[in-house]
Amino acid sequence: MAETTDRDRPGDEEEGEEEIDETGYKSVKDAVLIAIEVSDSMLRKLPASESGKSDQGSATSAALKCAYALMQQRIISHPKDMMGILLFGTEETKFRPEDESAAGQFEYRHCYLLSDLDVPAAADVKRLRAFANDEEESRKLLVPSKEKATMSDVLFCANHVFTTKAPNFSSRRLFLVTDDDNPHANRKELRSFAAVRARDLYDLGVIIELFPISQPDQAFDRSKFYDDIVYQSHPADPEAPAPVATTTKASTSKDGISLLNSLLSNINSKAMPRRALIANLPLELSPDLKISVKGFIILKRQEPARSCYIWMNGENPELVLGSSSRMTEDSARPVEKTELRKAFKFGGETVLFTPEELSELRNFGDPVIRILGFKPLSMLPIWANMKHATFIYPGEEHYVGSTRTFSALQQVLLKQKKMAVAWYIARRNAAPVFAALIPGAEKLGDAGEQTMPPGLWIVTLPTADDIRQNPEIVTHISAPDVLKDKMRPIVQNLQLPKESYDPYKYPNPALQWHYRILQAIALEDDVPEKPEDKTIPRYKKMHQRIKGFTQEWGEELQSQFNQWQMSHSRAPGQAVGIKRSASAAPDAETAKKLKSKSAALNMTDDEMRDYHGRGALGKLSVPVLKDWLGKKKQKTSGAKAELVERVEQTLET
Repeated sequence: MAETTDRDRPGDEEEGEEEIDETGYKSVKDAVLIAIEVSDSMLRKLPASESGKSDQGSATSAALKCAYALMQQRIISHPKDMMGILLFGTEETKFRPEDESAAGQFEYRHCYLLSDLDVPAAADVKRLRAFANDEEESRKLLVPSKEKATMSDVLFCANHVFTTKAPNFSSRRLFLVTDDDNPHANRKELRSFAAVRARDLYDLGVIIELFPISQPDQAFDRSKFYDDIVYQSHPADPEAPAPVATTTKASTSKDGISLLNSLLSNINSKAMPRRALIANLPLELSPDLKISVKGFIILKRQEPARSCYIWMNGENPELVLGSSSRMTEDSARPVEKTELRKAFKFGGETVLFTPEELSELRNFGDPVIRILGFKPLSMLPIWANMKHATFIYPGEEHYVGSTRTFSALQQVLLKQKKMAVAWYIARRNAAPVFAALIPGAEKLGDAGEQTMPPGLWIVTLPTADDIRQNPEIVTHISAPDVLKDKMRPIVQNLQLPKESYDPYKYPNPALQWHYRILQAIALEDDVPEKPEDKTIPRYKKMHQRIKGFTQEWGEELQSQFNQWQMSHSRAPGQAVGIKRSASAAPDAETAKKLKSKSAALNMTDDEMRDYHGRGALGKLSVPVLKDWLGKKKQKTSGAKAELVERVEQTLET
């Protein structure tokens, strides 16, 4: 959760632009029910991995360990989310103890609700860990039924769980883990019943995600049954910014370690639901052509969950809520919001505004992205970015055909390496900005999962008021080509894998350490001694790869430096920064600089007015400003900003 700043505290609300609540965006509740099949093939022991690590559990065991890892992760990072585990195909049937009186009404044969859909507590994590790691306990329950569980019963059971435990959640998802690609091969009526139950779930807003497991002798074929059960995400879905990369790649049960890692990778790729930050924003391609788009935050810095205060002196511990109030500066009298007026200081005076006047000043029209033209991507410098980019994707709610039009625009921009320049108003009362619409291509991971969806990125461009003066450029000595050639193999041997940065490989060490300590305390585990930091470079391997190259480069550097010293009439080893004697006469270039400096100090009034008219007084040095103010009998002390202001006041009087 994002840390609350001073502007977010109660009582500090202003009638400004309608801010986007990113905290609410991140804390939208999510409910996940993991359904794991229990069958002879899913319980078959897997061979040991080639690496020598011994994890000879079954596919069901690997799925339970994945569920435990996911619950362990979400209990701290997303404490408001719900999670449950449903086993299907077991000989024993169990739904809920409180529903025993209604067993005849709700009977889901061979379905065992191992963990009901709820916000997981530490006790739930402990119980699931014991069940996943204790073979004796799990063997008693994981007994496959002689008669296969029907998928209609499984989906109907999931429907009942979601409607009773998470009826108002905006994100509800069912994860199916199975190795049977055709559970009802010869029963057409059971296939029809299952399709109807799947349609009911989608009408309820529940998304079904399939995590298939392929056997060594047979690949998982979705077309036999699950194409009618699992629908691909459609751009019109409110929770889907892009169609998920076709389908999740099937995990192969060749050994326990590989299957566990593959399942973990696939489940983690879909652990977080996609949520729109900006909904139904019109993208105007021409005055008479508009489409609808949504804005998403694809990348956002993850912060630890905010701490809270607890009052412990009562019968039961209670949360402490903070509040603030406004008061006058002199008398400390409390002031109500209705008594306030907004004021700005200008020229030493206070200018008052009514709420209506402020609203009118901030109103530049309705939110819109209006394309003004197109430019090559090469014209956009890397520094021209005022804030993090927003990812946009089409929606069909307001304008039918938005997806097709948006796709054509994105593909053309991507093919021609161009960007669109747009007039962008993000929300009501927001100031308009210039923005670049940059095309982004779809990226897939090694397992076929989608790591980045296709679409457009909105990059806010700076204006003249946002650009600050660059520092003075110091001319450095350029390295010769031979030195650059010696450095090239060093850089090549120190590149990251695949020559790109993969954030999935580098968890935030401070954040993970924070979660690990909380987890150890909550689950009563041993507190670890030190954090695991995967960002620390592997110095030994790096040294082995570049040892010879760095030695050659160092020798060449010394040789080139000696040659440079000889060319500048210095003996090798002589210090570069030798002080000049007092009797040494200045060269022509130094004399020229001294002459120009003397001329700058004798700046005339017309020259100063010219700098003032161009708004370039800030470029003058402090001695020049002080010299001119001294001639005008003005005060010459203070910082540069005060001197500039004093010059402006003198010229305007």
